[in-house]
Amino acid sequence: MAYYQVLVLFFAAVIASGTSNTHIFGGRCSRRDPNVDACLLRSFNSFIEYMKGGAPELGIEESEPIVIDELSIALGGGPDGYRASFKDIQAIGASNMTITNVRSDLETHQFQLTLFGPHISARARYRSSGVLLLVRASGGGEYWGEYDGVKAKVYFRGEPYTRNGRTYLKLQQLKLDFSVKDIQMGVENLQNSNAVLEAALNLFINTNAQELLKEMKPELKRDLAEKMSRFLDNVFQKIPYDDWIVD
Repeated sequence: MAYYQVLVLFFAAVIASGTSNTHIFGGRCSRRDPNVDACLLRSFNSFIEYMKGGAPELGIEESEPIVIDELSIALGGGPDGYRASFKDIQAIGASNMTITNVRSDLETHQFQLTLFGPHISARARYRSSGVLLLVRASGGGEYWGEYDGVKAKVYFRGEPYTRNGRTYLKLQQLKLDFSVKDIQMGVENLQNSNAVLEAALNLFINTNAQELLKEMKPELKRDLAEKMSRFLDNVFQKIPYDDWIVD
């Protein structure tokens, strides 16, 4: 969840226009360059570094904390199936992510980015219902998560069009996926609970951390893809494509 803000900052940086941003971008990249992907990699990471403190000229505030409204998981069916929701998720550490690889096809305006973040921390309000470990686990409290080795891949494709003599892109498709190498997470300060139940919940959560993340991923990926698509559509309409790819 935490890599979302870095991706947003990256996209804003990639398409920022005007000569005032050229030195931050590290110069434009030429489609004639046989090593254009290496050029894009250097430029994109230069922009990410610049964007850490925010960019008011692009409508971007400071990059952290990242806030996601809500995620939910469901384990088991029936009236006693375990359900949990996580609201007001705040994460820090995304500003330390870097792009490690860029693959582009400038003829078809396709881009695939690989990102890595060493560590991301998250906190949220937690509420659950149903039965977990043969114990009724209804109530609320606080959730915490520590994520090490976050990898993400983002693919997007645009279609060029001309407006006022300039070339722009319209977003046609966006996909993303991510993985986390090591996860530690748990809940605390549970309402209507006791120390035994809280310990049992945390044991279950940490033992099944990757499975719980797997349950969150479809909803999280849809949410992030929708937000990023809206963001890109908005920016692509304002900033010419030929401001960051030349020749």
